Amino acid sequence: MTRLRLLSAILVTAFAAACASAPAPVIEGQKFVPASIETAPAGARGDAADDPAVWRHPESAGKSLILGTNKREGLVVFSLDGAEVQRLPIGLINNVDIRQSSDRPFDIAVASNDQVNAISIFLIDRKTGEVSHRGDIPTLTEEPYGVCQAREDGQDYAGVTYKDGLLQVWAIDVSDDGLSGEMVDSWKFDTQLEGCVFDEANGTLFVGEEDHGLWAVDYKSTNSAPLLIDAVGGTTGLVADVEGVSIWRGKNGDGWVIASAQAENRYVVYDRKAPYTHRGSFSIQENESLGIDKVTHTDGLDIFSGALPGFPRGILVVQDDGNPRSGQNQNFKIVDWLDIQAALSLEPIEAE
Repeated sequence: MTRLRLLSAILVTAFAAACASAPAPVIEGQKFVPASIETAPAGARGDAADDPAVWRHPESAGKSLILGTNKREGLVVFSLDGAEVQRLPIGLINNVDIRQSSDRPFDIAVASNDQVNAISIFLIDRKTGEVSHRGDIPTLTEEPYGVCQAREDGQDYAGVTYKDGLLQVWAIDVSDDGLSGEMVDSWKFDTQLEGCVFDEANGTLFVGEEDHGLWAVDYKSTNSAPLLIDAVGGTTGLVADVEGVSIWRGKNGDGWVIASAQAENRYVVYDRKAPYTHRGSFSIQENESLGIDKVTHTDGLDIFSGALPGFPRGILVVQDDGNPRSGQNQNFKIVDWLDIQAALSLEPIEAE
């Protein structure tokens, strides 16, 4: 490497480190909450960890799991205390999502796999919690980036997002005979997409267009036009990149949507139902008493709104870009929903 290139690399690295360590600008009304637990590192130095998904054990909540992606290797599985319990090095997967169903002996997780341009399917044994890679459904489109999952009337669906702004919905089937998938609808946005989440109760698919904003799609209506909920750069504090998106699910379709505003280490909260009123924003601060560092530059996130041991109102799980510095030992942080509820004065509605 020439001296000029070496100097440039050093300056870029130093600038990135300075940005990561700088405090996020605070907007009016922004709140701060601590993380309660952190996982072991996802493995692989640099930008490796990306997106989590929470699985609740149907019989013993203490045996519940967090699935986290290591986009340089595969899937990492953690227990609720943050310990690594399983690792599945199946390829370059970026996002992961889970739907549970009591009508079969396994639950399904889907992941976006840009190594083989496919939706990777994982099975989670409902008794043992063991996770296995079932196989891959080719998307026939290069580099699937984000993914989310739905289940309605016994049918599984996967939403897949792409860097060129394409959003697809796939019907997927998993049986003893194998895997199959069929694309049933698609939409095209102007720029790069990643995070998405299905809201089956309200017929909405929320998706983040990274440099533009958060959208709601009526995915049950053919040729429906996406609705822009919030654009970056406004008074709510939403900024690029709009990354992870998830839902705290209350009964009757009530609850809240959370989106990661990555560049300012912030999470923006909206009502789950239209007109998607902005309810505030928060950042995740250092928990000095537990020795847990603050969270920066979050990619993916997930919410579980049912009761878990020590968390009667559920949890938010987020990717942390640096543990403790950017690009070093990235992991996932667990936040008590009660802390978020109190910070933003959210109503204590009943979970779905």
